[in-house]
Amino acid sequence: MENEMTRGPVMKTMLRFSVPMILGNLLQQCYNIADTLIVGRFLGTDALAAVGSAFSLMTFLTSILLGLAMGSGTVFSIRFGQGDRLGLKEGIRASFVLLGLVAVVLNAAVFALLDGIIAFLRTPEPLFELMRSYLWVIFTGIMGIFLYNFFGSLLRSLGNSVVPLVFLAVSAVLNIVLDLVFVAVLHRGVAGAAEATVIAQYVSGLGIAVYTLKKFPHLFRGEEKVKLRLSRMREIFSFSALTCVQQSIMNFGILAVQGLVNSFGTTVMAAFAAAVKIDAFAYLPVQDFGNAFSIFIAQNYGARQNERIRQGIRGAVLASAGFSLLVSVLVFAFARPLMGLFVDAGETAVIAEGVRYLRIEGAFYPLIGMLFLLYGLYRALGRPGMSVVLTVASLGTRVALAYALSAIPALGVVGIWWSVPIGWLLADALGVGYYLARRKQLTP
Repeated sequence: MENEMTRGPVMKTMLRFSVPMILGNLLQQCYNIADTLIVGRFLGTDALAAVGSAFSLMTFLTSILLGLAMGSGTVFSIRFGQGDRLGLKEGIRASFVLLGLVAVVLNAAVFALLDGIIAFLRTPEPLFELMRSYLWVIFTGIMGIFLYNFFGSLLRSLGNSVVPLVFLAVSAVLNIVLDLVFVAVLHRGVAGAAEATVIAQYVSGLGIAVYTLKKFPHLFRGEEKVKLRLSRMREIFSFSALTCVQQSIMNFGILAVQGLVNSFGTTVMAAFAAAVKIDAFAYLPVQDFGNAFSIFIAQNYGARQNERIRQGIRGAVLASAGFSLLVSVLVFAFARPLMGLFVDAGETAVIAEGVRYLRIEGAFYPLIGMLFLLYGLYRALGRPGMSVVLTVASLGTRVALAYALSAIPALGVVGIWWSVPIGWLLADALGVGYYLARRKQLTP
């Protein structure tokens, strides 16, 4: 099913499209959380700290593929909105080759540099082997991540956000079941948790690839006019490279903060590992709404529907702000029981640190909700460079302040937690200011 978002009620169209995306990524977070919860409960604090630190690294690496897929999806959406079927087909071919090559190179590089990467993260010596065991297995799933992100991005760019949700749902349930079997029954330790995740990733990646090739053969059928053109490669790269840089900078900043967190010891590492999963789960709906908003804007930008773009911006800002505020209240109020899901009640120091993190971050979710909308807006309007600027502002501030504030004895690790909302605020101010100054050029 292909769905044009250039007609019909604006907010209803956006929400109908975004809800499956939100549900899908909530499910994806579920199998990330499953690793953390099962490892924390069955293998203890050291294993939880190792897996949490490894997750930050894996997020950084896969963000490269995610950024390329998101940039490609923007091109697909614009071509679909324009009705340019040849351009769409050639863009798909160029994007697949580009992402496939990057995935192969990335996979080879991480295996070659594994020990150096773990050392860069300032991993405590007792956790080194645990983290190495987990990463050695989890890196084998990179090609599965590539397949899911490419085909999922393609389907969503055509207005079909339901099918990616279905494959992700199957994968998430499978991951949780396998986690319990490999860790709790077969006692395979952290490597077992990684094996469960990798199997689930390949199920979703291969499954959605087969579905798309069978359901939409006209997009891949070899026609004489459809070629792998250098001009299409350049176009995909011009959109994808900056989106990839944005995603990579964002996650590299998180990785740099992870290294700083690790220097505070196992208790803080374990608290961060659990709290950051709750944090990501809490603001994930507004992140996905920002991605859906971007596809809506891109299709209407391609169709030159400027009034729908302006209506979409107004509605999206109100919806994102309202939802983010509600989530902020809930996370602040229930921070302690949420931490208790991941950490044994006897680990009082770990729970207390996690609660402190959540109550600082959780009070400011409307700021990150606005930031996700700004990322999506500039990506869709052909200004991905502005998304990079906002990411640098947000993450640069976060990393610099994290190191500066945590060095103050009276603040310590709390300085790391406060650096995050300050970074969001600065980036929002820049993004909104730029839009107000260039509004007539961006949405004439």
